Amino acid sequence: MSSSEVQEDGGVGDKMHGSIFVFLKRYIESTYDYSTWVKLMESTGIDRISYQMQEMYPTRELTQIIGAVSSLSGNQAHEVQEQFGAFLVPDLLMIYKKYVLPEWTTYDLLLHAESNMHGAVRSQDTRTTPPILSVNKVSSRLLVIDYHSRRRMASVGIGIVKGIAAYFNESDKVTVSSITSPDAERVQLRVEFGE
Repeated sequence: MSSSEVQEDGGVGDKMHGSIFVFLKRYIESTYDYSTWVKLMESTGIDRISYQMQEMYPTRELTQIIGAVSSLSGNQAHEVQEQFGAFLVPDLLMIYKKYVLPEWTTYDLLLHAESNMHGAVRSQDTRTTPPILSVNKVSSRLLVIDYHSRRRMASVGIGIVKGIAAYFNESDKVTVSSITSPDAERVQLRVEFGE
């Protein structure tokens, strides 16, 4: 366990990479506007207006901001997380495009997400702790993803899967559902592929 995963009070997993916060700010500004971001930061009591891409920040700040967006929008926190996950996809695929083969589809990218993208994230910055994904190929039309994260934010992962399908123009063929509660540490996602 890296030192970035240890809270001052001895708890585990309190830090997240600044890039997630930068992307969350972009999501809020894109969905609303800059003044909404400022108001949300004030309402959460977080005493910063911006985040730096390469820094580490408390995970609780992310959950506080998502909670504030939930209150503002009237959507449940898991819905906000899902929307944010879908929003992340174009930026993530631009950053990690060298790990994505041109002929891949949603199915292929999901099969290689842990080894290619998450592996790259971990090797580029050892402070990062992306969720651990175990993608099980049930058939050519069904993947089951075991998503393990102590942050309990699997809805972001659901949004990312939906965003990947949209990126590949396969939204009408890909159905994502959570087999278990998306608020758990270990969540199973069922990804079905139609004709």
